[in-house]
Amino acid sequence: MGAEEAVFTPDRAALVARLKALLPAHCLLLDDEELRPYECDGLTAYRALPLAVCLPETEDQVRGVLRVCHQLAVPVVARGAGTGLSGGAMPHAQGVVLSLARLNRILRIDPLARQAVVQPGVRNLAVSEAAVPHGLYYAPDPSSQIACTLGGNVAENSGGVHCLKYGLTVHNVLGLRVVTGEGEVFEIGSAAPDAPGYDLLALLIGSEGMLAVVTEVTVKLVPKPELARVVMASFDDVGKAGDAVAAIIAAGIIPAGLEMMDKPATAAVEPFVRAGYDLEAEAILLCEADGTPEEVAEEIDRVGAVLAACGARGLRVSGSEAERQLFWAGRKAAFPAVGRITPDYYCMDGTIPRKRLAEMLKAIAALEKKYRLRCANVFHAGDGNLHPLIMYDSAVAGEWERAEAFGAEILELSVALGGSITGEHGVGVEKINQMCVQYRTPELETFHRLKAAFDEAGLLNPGKAVPSLHRCAEYGRLHVHGGALRFPELERF
Repeated sequence: MGAEEAVFTPDRAALVARLKALLPAHCLLLDDEELRPYECDGLTAYRALPLAVCLPETEDQVRGVLRVCHQLAVPVVARGAGTGLSGGAMPHAQGVVLSLARLNRILRIDPLARQAVVQPGVRNLAVSEAAVPHGLYYAPDPSSQIACTLGGNVAENSGGVHCLKYGLTVHNVLGLRVVTGEGEVFEIGSAAPDAPGYDLLALLIGSEGMLAVVTEVTVKLVPKPELARVVMASFDDVGKAGDAVAAIIAAGIIPAGLEMMDKPATAAVEPFVRAGYDLEAEAILLCEADGTPEEVAEEIDRVGAVLAACGARGLRVSGSEAERQLFWAGRKAAFPAVGRITPDYYCMDGTIPRKRLAEMLKAIAALEKKYRLRCANVFHAGDGNLHPLIMYDSAVAGEWERAEAFGAEILELSVALGGSITGEHGVGVEKINQMCVQYRTPELETFHRLKAAFDEAGLLNPGKAVPSLHRCAEYGRLHVHGGALRFPELERF
C-alpha cells in the first residue's frame, strides 16, 4: 500500500494530552490561528491544517514527540524554515508538524579540518557568516539562503548558483545525526573522507523527511577564493544562449557558476534590483570564474572566446566585487521580482541535458500559447536545472488548473529529453504524479521497501515523494497514450 492510501484516525485528545506532558507550553501550538502559518510551505497552492505543531528545543524533545506519535499512530511532518517549493513540508491533516526551527545553534567550527557542526534550524547563510573569520564558507547557496535551514537543505538536497563547481548538499555534508520514527538516535557518515558500510548518508540526503528526522549536520567548509569575476553575456536568441552553455562545458571549462535568464525574467528583475542587465537581449548568461587572479584571468578569456563564437551580442565583465555581487543579486532575486508583476506564480524544477536547453525553451514558448499563460525562465544552466516561473492569477477561475497542467507538461518534457522531474526542490506532493513517468514499477517497489526499512509504520511524511503503484496506474491511464508519452510541442523542434 502506498503511503498516500493509508488512513490515519488518531485520538486528538489523547495526542494533545501526551504532547502537553512532554513539551513546555510555548513549544506546542494547538489553536487554528496558531496552526495557520504552518499549513503550507513555499508552494502555497497545496494546504492542510495539522492537529498540532511541536517546536522542540532539544533532541530529547524531538525523540519524545516521535515516540508519542509512533505509539499513537500519528503522522509526523518535519519542517525547517518552510521555504521549500514542492509541498514537501505541507502538513498531514491527521498529523503533527515537527518544526526544527528552535534547534538553531552552530555547535562548533573546526577551521583546521574545515568542518562545521550545526543543528538543523541553522540558516544556510549563517554557516558562511560564522566561518568568515577563518577564510572559509559553506558552498551550497540556494536563492533562499538568507532564510532556508540546513535541515531543509538536507531534506531536499538543495543546490544553488554555485553547485556546478562545488556540488549540491550531498557533496558538502560529511555526517548526520538523526532520529528514527520510533525515537531512536543514530549517526551516519564520518568526518573522514569515507566510511565503511552502505552509503546511508547519500540515501538520507534528499529523502524529504520520509526516513528519519535530522538533529545535527556536519558540513564541509571550503576556502574563500582569492578572486571571483562574472561575465555577463547577452544573446539575441534563447537558442544561442542554450547552445553556449553546452559549448562552455564541452570546452572543458567548469565555471563556479553558470546561470541563464530569458528576457521576461530580466525584465522583471531589473526594476527590482538594478543589476545592470541587458534588457534588449532575449537571454543573458552569467558565468563566474574564481581562483587566483591568474586563473580567473585565463578562464575569463577562454569563456569570452566561447561565448563570442556562440553568437553573444555583448560581453561585460564585473569590474569589482560589488558589481559581481550585484549581478548575482539580480539572479537570486528572480523569484520575488516575478512575484511583483503577477498575482501568483508557479515555480517548476526540472533537469535536462545541457545540450537540449534550447529545445526546452522553444517547447515552453509553445506551451505558453497552449495554456494562455506567461512564463519567465531562470536556469542553473550549467547543470541543466531549469526553473520556469509560470504566471497566473488564482482569483481567476481555471488559471491555477492551467498553470498546474502547464507545469506537469514541463516536467514530463524533461523526462522525454533525457532528464529528471526535479533538480533541487524535491518531489513533495507537487511532482508525485510525475514520479510515475520517471520510474518503472520495479524501481518504485524498491523505493517502498527502502521506506519500510526505516519507517515500517509509514508515519514520517506520508503521501509525499514516492507514489503508490495504484496512483501510477490511475495516472498512466489518464496520461499515457499507447504506452508512450507524446509531446507535440517538442516534436516541432
